[in-house]
Amino acid sequence: MATKVVLVTGANSGIGYETVKVFLQSPNRYHIRTESPSATNTVELLQIDLSSDESIAKAFKVVENGPGRLDVLINNAGGGFDAEFLQGKMSLRECFNKAYDLNVSGTNVVTWTFIPLPLKSAEPRLIFVAGLPQMTQAAEAYFPTPPQPAGWPKKIEFESIGYRCSKTAMSMLMLDWNHKLKEDGVKVFSVSPGFCATGLGGLGADLMKAMGAEHPNEGVQRLIAVAEGKRDADAGKIVDKVGLLPW
Repeated sequence: MATKVVLVTGANSGIGYETVKVFLQSPNRYHIRTESPSATNTVELLQIDLSSDESIAKAFKVVENGPGRLDVLINNAGGGFDAEFLQGKMSLRECFNKAYDLNVSGTNVVTWTFIPLPLKSAEPRLIFVAGLPQMTQAAEAYFPTPPQPAGWPKKIEFESIGYRCSKTAMSMLMLDWNHKLKEDGVKVFSVSPGFCATGLGGLGADLMKAMGAEHPNEGVQRLIAVAEGKRDADAGKIVDKVGLLPW
């Protein structure tokens, strides 16, 4: 069986880190760009800063001059800055702009830069890690805080709207790349890991668990299934815990 080459952005923690661990322990052969000392697959660190075009271009050259192709590109890197806004560490505009720059602009530049490498694969897959916000879902089910009483200002102790708006925009990226790459045979997906205790946005994992978050490994299983071709019939859609999220 030929070794498949997988690039996971943002793999130093959270969903990305757990994704790499599962790939390493897979019976299939992967080279991922230890907590798994018995793994027969391999992992290679790749330095990349999604806020820097120069860093992205350098990372591309490393992969191009190494494996020379990508079988799976997983756009996982992302962040939320709403907690820093609530703590007075940045303005509301900065909170939104940083989320969009990282989660949308940075992800799109990475995809645009690296896409020649998946085109060299026999079975290329492009995956965007979606967030919780999906416009087609019942709105109240996706707000973890109780309704706010009338009046202004509101006493908001937990916020994620900047992050969630940016992740909704990332879903449009997925649709656009699916449209662009359909004739190239690249299967494009968004995959929603669900609400996982990752410490995203400066929130402690314990706090997230108390709010009902799962261990990141639970969400990673959907990513792996998509990466291994088990959900190819669902290309161009958002793969969620309970099935498919409609548009």
